[in-house]
Amino acid sequence: MFSNILIYFVVIPLLMLAGLALCRNIKQIRAVAVVGSLVLTALSVVLLVQYLDLRAAGDESPMLFCDSWQWFTPLNINLSVGVDGISIAMLLLSSIIVFAGSFASWKIDQPKEFFLWLILLSTGVFGFFITIDLFTMFMFYEVALIPMYLLIGVWGSGNKNYSAMKLTLMLMGGSAFLMLGLIGIYYHSAPEGQPLTWNLLEIAQNDAISHGWQTFLFPMTFVGFGVLGAMFPFHTWSPDGHASAPTAVSMLHAGVLMKLGGYGCFRVAIYLMPYAANELAWIFLILTGISVVYGAFSACVQTDLKYINAYSSVSHCGLVLFAILMLNTTAMTGAIMQMLSHGLMTALFFALIGMIYGRTHTRDIRLMGGLMKIMPFLAVCYVIAGMASLGLPGLSGFVAEMTIFVGSFQHADMFHRVFTIVACCSIVITAVYILRVVGKLLFGPVYDKHHLELTDATWWERTSTITLIICVAGIGCFPNFFNELINTTFSPEIFRVLGLN
Repeated sequence: MFSNILIYFVVIPLLMLAGLALCRNIKQIRAVAVVGSLVLTALSVVLLVQYLDLRAAGDESPMLFCDSWQWFTPLNINLSVGVDGISIAMLLLSSIIVFAGSFASWKIDQPKEFFLWLILLSTGVFGFFITIDLFTMFMFYEVALIPMYLLIGVWGSGNKNYSAMKLTLMLMGGSAFLMLGLIGIYYHSAPEGQPLTWNLLEIAQNDAISHGWQTFLFPMTFVGFGVLGAMFPFHTWSPDGHASAPTAVSMLHAGVLMKLGGYGCFRVAIYLMPYAANELAWIFLILTGISVVYGAFSACVQTDLKYINAYSSVSHCGLVLFAILMLNTTAMTGAIMQMLSHGLMTALFFALIGMIYGRTHTRDIRLMGGLMKIMPFLAVCYVIAGMASLGLPGLSGFVAEMTIFVGSFQHADMFHRVFTIVACCSIVITAVYILRVVGKLLFGPVYDKHHLELTDATWWERTSTITLIICVAGIGCFPNFFNELINTTFSPEIFRVLGLN
């Protein structure tokens, strides 16, 4: 029906929504969720193979599989699609986490309505990563954000209404800044006398945004996306939202949705306004550097497992934006690898926290202990996730963070090197809170004797966690594959626009 493979990343979730609407029992609902997410994962792998074949054949175009369908002619709005190495990496990440999240939500209440909203959120995520039209990208961005309110407000826990409203208001506020920035880019997207465009590639080629307008529009666009990336001081929605969200929503939110922020900062703010990025990067480096250290210190003083992981996400996502702002290929490659690494390990963390909470009915580490004796499978998985987070060699966190720090230290000036050293300190702080939680939660005497009656992971929980662990170990053991995939993005055209070194 469609000749372009990319459009199926939107068509398949829409078919899943139609299938869920027709389901009459829990088995059918689970089947649609699992089969649909498995098909999306397979489609991502097929796209990866085709993409690598085209690159190997010598195609150096900035985007591949480009196509466009006219949507609204008066404003030149089109459904324009295209991908590069970064886009494909994000599609792979998204499909894997949706697949793992389907198993993590095996026993969710009101499963039909839950999966309908979850798949709608996924539709927005996939659409965002495949589109190269700014208006359509913003539309998919909003589609990904809006379901969060209901998913947290209805299926969440704790102070869920407050968390859902806070998250929605702050992200909508960021969207307002982003919308203003995108409209400004559109009205300066082409030289005078030529038709205006929303197409990313055409805007970059036209290079018509003056230095003055870049300086004005860049902060709006970067802050708009940076709010979703939990950039200080706009991060406060993240810990509350994660703490109240159901397991699969936390997995998708921290694992994928927050990556829209970093991806958008690179793809839109920096790529389209390189002059302003070079001139204003120091301001946002300060903010993101604060995010990295502040998030790690905040995680040290938390006692709720979800809040610990949520503040850890603030730190790790801050590191993504920090690396992007370094504006060199090594640091930017590390930023994308950090997106993949953090997406997988934080999804694993939230899945395990949800499984432990479902058994112990508490997330307070002061009320748990000795779980390694009771549920050894889940405990070992938690240790692996923790080791990935603190950067143990052989796992994804080490590869990503080392690439970031090496790339960041390439700058010869004192400012960049001092902030790189400050960001490096987060590794030590991360080790503190990870080892503290592992020691308190899993080892020592059993805190509550009722916990001795608890069971270990079921088959669907093992499927979810093993899938994510394999991916975390895969990136850590075979980093060159992912490094080469990401580096295909930095084509001669990208070098020309950004002046990368």
